[in-house]
Amino acid sequence: MIYSAEVEGMSCVAKGADHGPAPIPEEGRWVQAKEITDISGLTHGVGWCAPQQGACKLTLNVKDGIIEEALIETIGCSGMTHSAAMAAEILQGKTILEALNTDLVCDAINVAMRELFLQIAYGRSQTAFSEGGLPIGAGLEDLGKGLRSQIGTMYGTRSKGVRYLEMAEGYVTRLALDKNDLVIGYEFVHMGKFMQAVKRGEDPAAALKAATGNYGRFDEADGAVKYIDPREE
Repeated sequence: MIYSAEVEGMSCVAKGADHGPAPIPEEGRWVQAKEITDISGLTHGVGWCAPQQGACKLTLNVKDGIIEEALIETIGCSGMTHSAAMAAEILQGKTILEALNTDLVCDAINVAMRELFLQIAYGRSQTAFSEGGLPIGAGLEDLGKGLRSQIGTMYGTRSKGVRYLEMAEGYVTRLALDKNDLVIGYEFVHMGKFMQAVKRGEDPAAALKAATGNYGRFDEADGAVKYIDPREE
């Protein structure tokens, strides 16, 4: 340690306030975090790139400062999917400080990592008050059956109105319109269930029928007067 001559010549004054950092909630405990290894928690966060053409939702499960589980979901940019593939190999096994200072290939993923670091370091994780936190694998529970991200894709124009393309339930195949041409329901295919059935060897046509459902007044006798394909009509 190098001190300037001015500091070297100063009198020494005792430090009175020496009570350590404020405790933060971590997985049901109150922890005075002094080292990276003192940090634990599972949390989610969203990041975006500089041109804001895409976004990333990042889920991390951190145990004793080490990222044990990472779920990376991206939307809006084709290149982000490849970046996410690389980041998914990079993240696990790193400390949260290492991950914060690692190039995660895509700006949106880097920003999400920054936001998660802040949450976890300040004890604002989703598991702050959950005793023991969540087991490794909890991140997949957000995806549900079929292990697919929940996506909402809607499109509309002033002249032709709205088109539902993708809902949480799945890929929208038809919209139900009433006599006033208002949307009153939709039909969807749960792609995760469909693909699982096909992989099990089921007939694709039968699997598609089994994975198809509807919402709203789609099939009410006195409801819809017209059905349209939102991508074609």
